[in-house]
Amino acid sequence: MRQQIPKGVKALLIINGSMLALSWILKGAGINLIDILGLHYPKSPYFHYYQIFTHMFMHAGLLHLLFNMYALWLFGSVLERLWGTKRFIFYYLVTGFGAALLHTAVTWYEIHKFVEAANYFIANPDLSTFLAIYKKYPEYFAMYQDKIRLLIENWQQSPDNVTYANMALPYIQNAIDLKMNIPIVGASGAVFGLLLAFGMLFPDVELYVMFIPVPIKAKYFVIGYGALELINGLSNAPGDNIAHFAHLGGMIFGYLLIKIWDKTGKPRYGGWNKYN
Repeated sequence: MRQQIPKGVKALLIINGSMLALSWILKGAGINLIDILGLHYPKSPYFHYYQIFTHMFMHAGLLHLLFNMYALWLFGSVLERLWGTKRFIFYYLVTGFGAALLHTAVTWYEIHKFVEAANYFIANPDLSTFLAIYKKYPEYFAMYQDKIRLLIENWQQSPDNVTYANMALPYIQNAIDLKMNIPIVGASGAVFGLLLAFGMLFPDVELYVMFIPVPIKAKYFVIGYGALELINGLSNAPGDNIAHFAHLGGMIFGYLLIKIWDKTGKPRYGGWNKYN
């Protein structure tokens, strides 16, 4: 007999799907729901505390939603049947919060280092200083590549011309604003938390992964996926708009929560209602 989708997973599927549809409807009316409910950097003028949770119910597009919802259904259904609805939802929200927390912490560090470099340029507005910033943080200037290259070419021909230094300053400020004001959205952090839990609870279950011809045990899949996210996050490749550290945050908080449950006597498999 075909099993029904557990009510917690079903509710999350409906909420996420509905929020994407609502964002499309409101976009036609000139309202960007992602800007309102997506998670912004705390110092951004667009930041609100509720975004810490609302961001995990928003998605950038249909493919983004489908990928996350498929993983939610695949792993979440198994976990909810074991844990019960209340425990499952609690775990889901905690890992989503953990994703937001780690992403924000990493963003703070990145912005802090960039602001230090920007302040040094303001104190020493020369070509070599600007080039050092541009080469170290190319992703911050991705929107202005052609204009900046032209500025550098002209500046190299006249390195003592202060006009070019003054022209470079707005690009520095725009880069800071861009980093602060771009929101993150998606259930990926919570979904990676579910993946982590599945790997911990069912380490030897074999998973079939696209483009890999042999099955992989869940524990190795989780470790490999986590390592890949860490590598991609540290490489910070230009044009990469995936919040890799949010994924890692979901996995880390999921691991810690399961370990806390183990130490407090709350079993991994069910038993949540006993502690409510």
